[in-house]
Amino acid sequence: MNRTAMRERTEMTPQTIGASRRWSMLALGVLGQSASALFVNGTPFLIPALRDEGLSLTEAGVIVAMPTLGLVLTLIAWGWVVDRIGERKVLVSGLGLLCAAAAAASFTGPYILLGTFLLLGGMAAASTNGASGRVIVGWFPPHRRGLAMGIRQTAQPLGVGLGAITLPSVASAYSISAALLVPAVMAGLAAVGCLLGIIDPPRPDTAHASKTGLLANPYRKDATLWRIHGVSVLLVIPQMTVWTFALVWLHDDYGWSLPAAGALVTAAQLLGAGGRIGAGALSDAVGSRMRPLRWIATAAVVTMAALAATSWVGWWIAIPLLVIASVITVSDNGLAFTAIAEIAGPYWSGRGLGVQNTGQNLAGAAIPPLFGLLITTTGFSAAFLVAAAIACVAIPLVPHDPESQY
Repeated sequence: MNRTAMRERTEMTPQTIGASRRWSMLALGVLGQSASALFVNGTPFLIPALRDEGLSLTEAGVIVAMPTLGLVLTLIAWGWVVDRIGERKVLVSGLGLLCAAAAAASFTGPYILLGTFLLLGGMAAASTNGASGRVIVGWFPPHRRGLAMGIRQTAQPLGVGLGAITLPSVASAYSISAALLVPAVMAGLAAVGCLLGIIDPPRPDTAHASKTGLLANPYRKDATLWRIHGVSVLLVIPQMTVWTFALVWLHDDYGWSLPAAGALVTAAQLLGAGGRIGAGALSDAVGSRMRPLRWIATAAVVTMAALAATSWVGWWIAIPLLVIASVITVSDNGLAFTAIAEIAGPYWSGRGLGVQNTGQNLAGAAIPPLFGLLITTTGFSAAFLVAAAIACVAIPLVPHDPESQY
């Protein structure tokens, strides 16, 4: 890089870069994260097609779980890489590898190779989690970060929704191989977009960072980051309880048809995406990430408890409460994500976001079997009440707003 380019890069700051460029990078971050979500969270929609090919439900479940396993295994590692080499290189390389893995999976015959490439794709998909979040925190000023991160957090429901619409229908009309080309193409487009449009946000050089303490491990400073991770793990439990069992609850306890229940769950997902944006905007307005996080935790307790009570007596009002709970229980994600990046600082936020997502994914993976057993033995109302009690533990764990590193 010549001196002129280096000087122009140095002069680019969140205050000097154009608003249109910031929002275009946010759009690319959403595109990249949506491609990852489409691959990781969308592959379970291929279970019917896999069963049509003769696999048992257990065998199909193992195969479609491979992307999530790969994601969990590499989130922290990708965060470390982001802290070392920057966001643009990680986004481009990670999405490129995801494209290659998904394409390879589409041309694979034996199921063991299919599972292997799905695992590798999940490992590559983990690259977008921390990198896209850091682009937003680095380029958006503090009074806009909450809103921007809330928009970025809509990538998961967008990816899941796109997967629900495209993957089963493409697999049914053509083949599983053709369906896997959908996330491959999307990841490839996102990689090219990030190559052309992403700029690494500025951060102090290592000498200055060393003098100001930015290189120090923020986890050793105090328990703030650990408390936020703990709150997020606790609050993901009611979120995943609602997401996982809403459809079967509507079908079994209220007699809804599966298409009608699915339509309501999809609508609740879309409203939840709006809830994430609203929570981020609220945090910008009040100048705090932790206060809205505490309010959401409290609302989650109240809503889940009300859902448990009304479900137990069979009142119809439990159905709108389910929708409300679906919105509230996902609204905390962007707040915690933004706070982690701000507190950890530019040299540790990649790893911090990796730890954040790893904890949430591990907790989320435990919900279907554990709460499935609870529902089988005690019913849905008891499961909703247990989720409310767990969320209650999160309220006093929410820390006060610390000083930001960004």
